Amino acid sequence: MKKTITLALLQLAFSFSFFPVSHNSALELHGRGANLIETTCKRTPFHNLCLSTLQSDPRSSSADVAGLAHIGADKLKAKATATLVQITGLLKGAKDQKLKMALRDCVDYYNAIIKYDIPVAIEAVAKGNPKFGVQGATDAANEADACERRFKNQHNFPITGSNKVVHDLSAVVASIVQLLL
Repeated sequence: MKKTITLALLQLAFSFSFFPVSHNSALELHGRGANLIETTCKRTPFHNLCLSTLQSDPRSSSADVAGLAHIGADKLKAKATATLVQITGLLKGAKDQKLKMALRDCVDYYNAIIKYDIPVAIEAVAKGNPKFGVQGATDAANEADACERRFKNQHNFPITGSNKVVHDLSAVVASIVQLLL
């Protein structure tokens, strides 16, 4: 009996020791505006990219965390679309068959990002199921990496910078959506 009471008290003390940390974290992510953007971006792997992306959109000043995730996803879709246009232009001028094949693969990867990964992330957040939102954004990062790997032997390939931005922005969006879990 004495062991049971001691064990129960230890378990109770252990449970309450974590309460203030999670409570404070939740409080930090309430509200709107610049403070919420800063607090949110600090929890992403690419803080400066997060800040510049969200601050460039006027909707962010009145957005909650879900809204910031949606804004990030919108910006990600725009960057992925611009990268797809860049890849398509390179494909039209390509003569080498290996290069054409690699660029066609990248077209497929970026079509997946634009038509599937990002819409899944946006819809999941809107429906209150952020787990699938994290997966959609993570898939987008993986697709950009897969495209970049097709050119691993070519230094300074024209889409390397774009692939990196799409990858990094995908990681930012996944991190923001993760905060909703």
